Amino acid sequence: MQQSKKAPLRFVFTWHDFGVFISLLVVATILCYFLRKIDDSDVYVALIFELTVVLVSRFTDGYLFGLLSSVVGVIGINYIFTFPYYQLNFTISGYPLTFLVMLIVSVVVSTLTTQIKQQEKIRAEAEKEKMRGNLLRAVSHDIRTPLTSIVGGVSTLLDSGDQLNEATRTQLLENIRDESNWLVSVVENLLSVTRMTGEQTKIKKEMEAGEEVLSAAAMKIKKHYPDIDVSVHAPQELLMIPMDVILIEQVLINLMENAIQHGGTTTRVELQLRKDGERARFEVADDGQGIAREVFPKLFKGYLSHDEELTADGRRNMGIGLSVCMSIVQAHGGTMQAENRETGGALFSFTLPLEEHRDENPRENSGN
Repeated sequence: MQQSKKAPLRFVFTWHDFGVFISLLVVATILCYFLRKIDDSDVYVALIFELTVVLVSRFTDGYLFGLLSSVVGVIGINYIFTFPYYQLNFTISGYPLTFLVMLIVSVVVSTLTTQIKQQEKIRAEAEKEKMRGNLLRAVSHDIRTPLTSIVGGVSTLLDSGDQLNEATRTQLLENIRDESNWLVSVVENLLSVTRMTGEQTKIKKEMEAGEEVLSAAAMKIKKHYPDIDVSVHAPQELLMIPMDVILIEQVLINLMENAIQHGGTTTRVELQLRKDGERARFEVADDGQGIAREVFPKLFKGYLSHDEELTADGRRNMGIGLSVCMSIVQAHGGTMQAENRETGGALFSFTLPLEEHRDENPRENSGN
C-alpha cells in the first residue's frame, strides 16, 4: 500500500491568489482604520491582521501569500497603527514576538490547508477509481449479454431464414432491435462517466431551461419505445438551471429506460419538473411493479453481484444506469432518491441547485 507523502513546501504565484491576498489586506486595513476612529486602543489591530493571515493562508495555494501577509501585516501594523504613526519603528517592545507569532500562524495554517487539499484530491481520485472499477464490471456484463443475443439472432436468420415463418423472423428482428437499443444505452452511459472521470473532472455548467431538457429526453424515449405513454409536466414559470445539459438528459433517459426495462408491467412514464425551495426537482414515475425492498440498499451502489443479476421473475436487474445517474447528479451538487408509489410503480427523483455557486457533498438516499 502506497504511503502518503507530506505536502512539499510550495511557493506558487497566481493572479487569483494575488487578488485574494490584496483584497483581504485592504479590507483589514480599512476595518482597523474605522475602528480607530471609534476606539483609540490598538489591541484589536494585531488580532484583525492575525485573522487576515489565517484567511489568506486558507484561501490561497501554497505558502507564498500566507508568508507575505505575515510580513506585510506586521509592517502595516507598525507603520499605520502604532505610535509614532506613519513611521517605521522596529524597536517597539514586543514587535519581534508579534512578527514571530504571525509568521508561525501563517506557516501552520498554510501547511494544514495544503495537506487538507492534498487529502481531498487523494479521496477524489480514489472515488474515481472505484467508479471506473464498478463501470468496467458492469459494462463487461451489459455488453456481453445483448451481443450474444444479437449474434445468435443474426446467425439464425442467415442460416435458417428461409425456413422460418414471418412471425418468427419478425420476433428475431425485434429482439435484435431491442438488444441494439440496450447496447446504445450502455455506450452512452460509458461516455457520460468517461466525461466525468477524465483529466477534466469538473463538469461544464450552463444555464438551461429545465422544461426543454425534459421534452428532449421524452422525445428520445418515445422514439425507442413507441408503445409507452410518456407525459411531461412542467411549471408555468421558466426554470433556468445550471447544468451540463447532455449529462442531465442522460440521467432522465436512464431513469425512464430503467422504469420501462425493469418495471415489468410499465405502460406509462410521467416526467415532472417543479421548483423546490432553492432547488429544481425532477421526478420520473411509472406504473410498473415497483422496487423490491431488498434492492433499495444497493440501488445506487453500482452493479449488483453475479448472484443477483436476475430478479425473482427472471428480468435483468438494474445495471450501471442508476450508478451513472447518481454520479452525474452528485457532480452537479444534487441529491437523488427512490421510493415506491402508493398507487403502484416506482418514483425516482433528483434535485439540482438553482444557484451555480452552491457547493455541496450530497449522499444518496432511498426510501421504500
